[in-house]
Amino acid sequence: MTHKLDNEISDYLTIDITHQQLTVFKVGIAVRSYLVSTAKNGAGELKGSECTPRGWHTIRAKIGENQALQSVFIGRRPTGEIYSPELAKRHPQRDWILTRILWLGGLEPHKNRYGNVDSTWRYIYIHGSPDHLITGSPQSHGCIRMKNADLLELFNHINVGIKVYIHE
Repeated sequence: MTHKLDNEISDYLTIDITHQQLTVFKVGIAVRSYLVSTAKNGAGELKGSECTPRGWHTIRAKIGENQALQSVFIGRRPTGEIYSPELAKRHPQRDWILTRILWLGGLEPHKNRYGNVDSTWRYIYIHGSPDHLITGSPQSHGCIRMKNADLLELFNHINVGIKVYIHE
């Protein structure tokens, strides 16, 4: 299977739902891979499904630059809190979004863009999570979760607009 959207793309990311892995490609060559956690409900594009959307996306926004490692975000805004086991005990129902957010936008009309399948308006992100939750198994509510240090490294080495291919 080819991952390239067209011959002009040389730097891109892939997210393999089956293997729970994000891979960074530079000049078309895999240079780094990270363990991730995708949706516990599997792959799917429909709004409200809590599934991870497939297909070509782009990083439409990078959020959280200069925030501390394990900073807590709600509604894409830092709360001023830093994640800790004690904070988790006080808020057991939170879906933790930590450190940084890479907000995805779908590129394929009627697959992951527009209407009830639009990844942007489903608020699908690549984001930090409590590290102990990244075990190689799907556990998210649709987003792609990463360990915080891994996400920070990725965030610092990619630009808005880089393409992301999500597949099974």
